[in-house]
Amino acid sequence: MPRDSARNRRNGFETVNGGQDFQKAAQSGGKVLGIIALVLAVLILIFNSAYQIKEQEQAVLITWGKASPVTTPGLHFKIPFVQKVKKVNTTIQGFTIGYNVNSNVSNESESLMITSDYNFVNVDFFVEYRYADPVKAVYASKSPVEILKNISQSNIRTVIGSYPVDDVLTTGKNEIQAKIKEKILEDLQAQDIGIQLVNITIQDSEPPTAEIMEHFKAVETAKQGKETALNNANKYRNEQLPSAQAKADGIIKDAEAKKTERINEATAQVARFNAMYAEYVKNPMVTKERMFYEVMEDVLPDLKVIIESPSGNVQTFYPLEPFANTNITSNSGLNN
Repeated sequence: MPRDSARNRRNGFETVNGGQDFQKAAQSGGKVLGIIALVLAVLILIFNSAYQIKEQEQAVLITWGKASPVTTPGLHFKIPFVQKVKKVNTTIQGFTIGYNVNSNVSNESESLMITSDYNFVNVDFFVEYRYADPVKAVYASKSPVEILKNISQSNIRTVIGSYPVDDVLTTGKNEIQAKIKEKILEDLQAQDIGIQLVNITIQDSEPPTAEIMEHFKAVETAKQGKETALNNANKYRNEQLPSAQAKADGIIKDAEAKKTERINEATAQVARFNAMYAEYVKNPMVTKERMFYEVMEDVLPDLKVIIESPSGNVQTFYPLEPFANTNITSNSGLNN
């Protein structure tokens, strides 16, 4: 019995000592955990209170729902759990319309459009944009890029629908791009969502099927033939115009010369008539006789007219013949 009592007393003492050791160990472990938790909390606070802005970024600092821009690159601090930071990439970015940039596969739901002359055409675009106002980009809308894409698609279809298919496929691309960009800028200004359009370009435009594409190629070939024919015609015209102009000038000069000649001739005839009329006024009978004889000479050039004086001694021949012949004829007449 005494041995059992001693053993029991010893076991009870060991139990008490073991409990005390466990309590000490627990207290020591709690202190370590507390220190670790405190360190973690400090680290979390440190990491949550600092943020980095890169050279091509801007940030929006949100304090109790109020946003303010942070535009200076470098290390910045905020109040943990009170202030939030949203970063915005301010570099020029882009997206495609009508095709997948990774797989280069066409998306006909976006690219297939109808032109003003009721033809279908596939047109692919690439849109470049940048965030101009980070605060508006974060708060003005949930997805400003999606809004820009919807605005772009709407204006693209509107503008493409106002041009014939030939302009869309060939010569009108630059004009179409400029008009689409102008309309998108107007809509973005009205929306004011903090995003800016940099540029929009037509990547490709083609008919929707291979068969139609062949027809358009034939049309293009015909157009090129037309242009060649027009160029050749213009070249021939430019070659022929100088010679034709020279001929026309020659004809005009000849006509002017004949005109001058006719005018001078008419002027001379008028002067002659006036002179004859002046003589006629002085002695009408003599002038009439003279004119009669001159007309008779012209009408009957071989006719000989003998005029005798009232006394019968003087004879005159018309037209007048050489003096010798006149004497012979006169003598012959007298003899007869």
